[in-house]
Amino acid sequence: MKNVLIGLVVALALTTGARAEMSAQEIVAKVDEGRNPGQGFRVLDTLTEYINGKPRDSMQIVVFAVENKTRQYNNLIRYVQPARDAGKMVLMNGSNMWFYDPSSKASVRISPQQRLLGQASNGDVATVNLARDYAAKLIGEESLQDADKQNRACWHLELKAANDEAVYSRVEYWVEKGTFRQIKGKFYSDSGRLLKIAYYHKFTPMLGRIIPAETIVIDSVNTNLVTTMAISDMRFQTVPDSWFQRDFLPRLKID
Repeated sequence: MKNVLIGLVVALALTTGARAEMSAQEIVAKVDEGRNPGQGFRVLDTLTEYINGKPRDSMQIVVFAVENKTRQYNNLIRYVQPARDAGKMVLMNGSNMWFYDPSSKASVRISPQQRLLGQASNGDVATVNLARDYAAKLIGEESLQDADKQNRACWHLELKAANDEAVYSRVEYWVEKGTFRQIKGKFYSDSGRLLKIAYYHKFTPMLGRIIPAETIVIDSVNTNLVTTMAISDMRFQTVPDSWFQRDFLPRLKID
């Protein structure tokens, strides 16, 4: 009888431990939960390109994002600076993305991978739902140095595109255990070539979440080419559905 009880206790402990183990997909869902506000919002994004540690170019954009009925985000990106680009817009609606120029009142189909500045692309500044767009696999657990040279205990995940709306065909993420914060990312082309490496830091409270206020993006070939993406002025905003309609862009007025 005693042996039977011991066996039941061991079995229960193993079962509880197994249930405590999170799947890779559950980890990615927690990353989404920590990154994405639960309602429409806007955020100012400042992009700066550096060559050998010296700034070469910069731009500012405002991103408006709302989660749609398919659990993906519709994004409207509006150029603020430099002055020559002010008023230009990028619309991301599902897997469709268009660039709109107010001078010609024409919208042109583009790809999420098309660059905004340096190594920062349209897809990098857009809000996405990773758990929806990618199938995740847990590679292992690693101790990793973050952008500030601090050691972080991380899950190492591999994400592969699960639908046509995924920005990249393959991504690797290092996610801190316990906090579910993204620490590092690697992004690959459709051919499997490493495109860039990203580090996430300056975690700051925004809209009830702790979000990386700056992302450092490093060119995979020339590490002297670095682009930073710094976000600020993040706030909830009701965004009309009409803003995400391509035909409405010529009539869109944003203060």
